[in-house]
Amino acid sequence: MSDGDVNDEYEARIADLERRVRILEGDATRSGAGDGPVTDVAASTGSVTYGGSVSLHGNVRWNVEYDAGASLALDPVPVAAVLDALGNPARLAIVRTLLRGPATATELQEATELTSTGRLYHHLRALSAARVVEQESRNRYRIAPEKVVPLLVLTVAAADVGEQLR
Repeated sequence: MSDGDVNDEYEARIADLERRVRILEGDATRSGAGDGPVTDVAASTGSVTYGGSVSLHGNVRWNVEYDAGASLALDPVPVAAVLDALGNPARLAIVRTLLRGPATATELQEATELTSTGRLYHHLRALSAARVVEQESRNRYRIAPEKVVPLLVLTVAAADVGEQLR
């Protein structure tokens, strides 16, 4: 594992710990409007948990537990941005390709069968804006290790909601 991967993992762990402290202190229970009323999650409604351990392009372990009531108060703008970015079949194909490992724009265009580089870059911009995909170098893209399991969970959850897992 490179120093960058270790730093990314530590940053993700610190961010998760900070988020958990905010939940415990009640700061993470604000409504999505930002200046709206504080949502009462003192009486816990349970928790949502997801995690995984995968070896797609490196070994990644991830586990998140979040208060179910607080999840209803998350800011809807970034949540909707991620769901919107993943809601396009071409973008989902790009993400699935990058979950296997970093790729160049040419490799992504071939893997997703997009006919023009303009369409590819349009989709990459949307995925980057939603913080799903990042540019590793001038013409190379990747999914950050700390986002691998959450993206796989989103994919499986969407398949479950769409009744594909039954």
